[in-house]
Amino acid sequence: MSGPSPGAVSSASSSVPGATPTTSTYYQCADPAAGDALVVLAHGAGAGQHHPFMVGVAQAVAARGVDVATFDFPYVHDRRKLPDRQPALEACFEHVVSWARAHGEARGRGRLFVGGKSMGGRIATHLGARGTAGLAGIIALGYPLRPPGRTVRDRGAHLALVHQPLLVVQGTRDAFGAPADIRDATATTPGPVTIVSIEGGDHSFAVRGTPARQVLDGLGDTVVAWIAGLVSGRFEAELH
Repeated sequence: MSGPSPGAVSSASSSVPGATPTTSTYYQCADPAAGDALVVLAHGAGAGQHHPFMVGVAQAVAARGVDVATFDFPYVHDRRKLPDRQPALEACFEHVVSWARAHGEARGRGRLFVGGKSMGGRIATHLGARGTAGLAGIIALGYPLRPPGRTVRDRGAHLALVHQPLLVVQGTRDAFGAPADIRDATATTPGPVTIVSIEGGDHSFAVRGTPARQVLDGLGDTVVAWIAGLVSGRFEAELH
């Protein structure tokens, strides 16, 4: 997949007040007419929104015309080590979505997507399964289908309730589930599913012999091209 040429990106951090207070970083393309979409992107279990992967993906997507809002789940915001339970993660995610939606609409970013890396992407699919209003699509970067070494797919049953368009980008060496496993897990997903394989990529999208910047740029191209394809009706990756 290929997207528009990258442009300059600016970012700003803000406090998100409310019942589940946290902080968010909003990344935007310098060209205000670059696009009409916003992605709220959640981090994985082991690191917060300022991890180099999260920053790199956010910048790559924003540089191609799609605004991105990242944030910290409560346990990261409060500097705790263990992730919160799923209800707390979902509540925080939905709270940030409401906050980011207002910011995006002020910039003409009316199409709202949710997604994330690993755990963040999984929680995004739960928002879709529970029917969070106004979601144009869901993006999972390295879906954690199961803990490494296990065969039970205990993190995918809810995917049968996801009606929104779903993009899953998965490394072929991902110990949490290979692309074929994702294909099986989404066989009964009612919404359109696009699965993009990263050849040689592990769960962190590390590819031997390929610079991290090149991988991040490729992820940015994939995400933005998929979002554009939802409007044109064309999908350039596997779809079922």
